[in-house]
Amino acid sequence: MSTTNGSSTTLPKTQTEWRKALDELPETPDKIPAFFFGHGSPMLAFPEQDARRMGAVMETNGPNGPLATFLKDFGPALLSKYKPKGIVVFSAHWETLGERLVTDYGDENPLLMDYFGFQPALYELKFKSRGDSALSQRVVQLYKDAGYLARTTTKLEPRGQDGRGFQGPGLDHGVFVPFRLMFGEEFTDIPIVEVSIDGSLDPQKNWALGEVVAPL
Repeated sequence: MSTTNGSSTTLPKTQTEWRKALDELPETPDKIPAFFFGHGSPMLAFPEQDARRMGAVMETNGPNGPLATFLKDFGPALLSKYKPKGIVVFSAHWETLGERLVTDYGDENPLLMDYFGFQPALYELKFKSRGDSALSQRVVQLYKDAGYLARTTTKLEPRGQDGRGFQGPGLDHGVFVPFRLMFGEEFTDIPIVEVSIDGSLDPQKNWALGEVVAPL
């Protein structure tokens, strides 16, 4: 693994190692860095009794695997070190071409359970969070100032197919599955706003989208 300045570092693989790495993050609440992390899959949210029946695959990918355990440590560490006033998140499961969409869901963010063929318990997952119109509008304005076409989207506008059988709005599983591990099933103290990525999946274009919101 290489850092952005070309030096080498070892990727922490055990809880002891990643807790040490989290402890060593600088406490800079006035300048919060961006973080990239894998969201895993809906298997992270499997009921434990189902996970046990599925054997070895769940040892790494399930609710007690290393990724789930890391996320449970990661969320509290971020809140403690940076004390964010809001969270702006990009998910690999929301792509748009030609314009950036930004959620503006008000007092409670709905969930878009955009996965199919899982047991009923996976469609009963809870993650209660809220949006913030001022933050959504600020993100939109940053994109407009940078020359992008951008707008907010509300609960009245579907953004994708839901595994429960309808088109709906909401935070997709790339957001709520890891966030419920990171922050718990109810997390309303800090607003969450999701932004769509560039549907071309071009790395440079999506890197540029991140740079636009750096002033936040």
